[in-house]
Amino acid sequence: MILLLGGTSDAAPIAMRLAQEGYRVLISQATDVPLETARHDNIEFRTGPLDDRGLAAVIEEYDIRAIVDAAHPYAATVHAAASRVAGAKGIPCLCFVRPAVVSAASPGVELVADHAAAAVAAFRRGRPVLLTTGTRNLAPYVAESRNTGQVLVVRVLDHPHSLNAGRQAGIQPQQIIAGRGPFSVDENRRHIRAFTAGVLVTKDSGTAGGTIEKLEAARAEGCEVVVIARPAWVTSLQFAEVDALLAAVTAFDGVAGA
Repeated sequence: MILLLGGTSDAAPIAMRLAQEGYRVLISQATDVPLETARHDNIEFRTGPLDDRGLAAVIEEYDIRAIVDAAHPYAATVHAAASRVAGAKGIPCLCFVRPAVVSAASPGVELVADHAAAAVAAFRRGRPVLLTTGTRNLAPYVAESRNTGQVLVVRVLDHPHSLNAGRQAGIQPQQIIAGRGPFSVDENRRHIRAFTAGVLVTKDSGTAGGTIEKLEAARAEGCEVVVIARPAWVTSLQFAEVDALLAAVTAFDGVAGA
């Protein structure tokens, strides 16, 4: 069986292609947000975060022959754990990487190293900030919003966990936009206009993550953009195309027929 670390829109087509090729696939998601994928007899699901010990237990329980890491490009902890545990278990770990769409030379964009730097860069402009990076790193933005007196608006997944995280961070309900992306250009523009946002903060989640639509909407609305750079990857087995990934899976001894 192949363990597919998912939770993004990339996981569904990869899982289906593997299943159609005859592989048994266990899709693992950190949350219980439903993954939009067709059902197949060769596909199973599990939910809940996995640390090294948990990942090793899943590998043993399901007789995992390979890991396909299709987690979010910014899930650095997941990528590192998958690489470590796969190495310890002597199985391949193949990463599907969405191609980046933002560079330091992108017009109207400031590329920064992390959330702390992004919060400083966004609020020093003296304009309302629309944060579109989820709820995992709210603290520096809330702090800068309070320090500067500028409005912080957070767009989060329409899920109880995400909504509760926003409230616990001290963000008022009227400053939370709930929905499930990726969002269209028009939707992004409406959100920017609704709060007269002058700065949009995002990750480079690639084409599948709606980054291009965010950039286009920001340009159309005269909104500046702060982008958090992608973390470094920990494996050389990286693939930007599903066909190349599948070819690599079949090339490893012991995976075929898993």
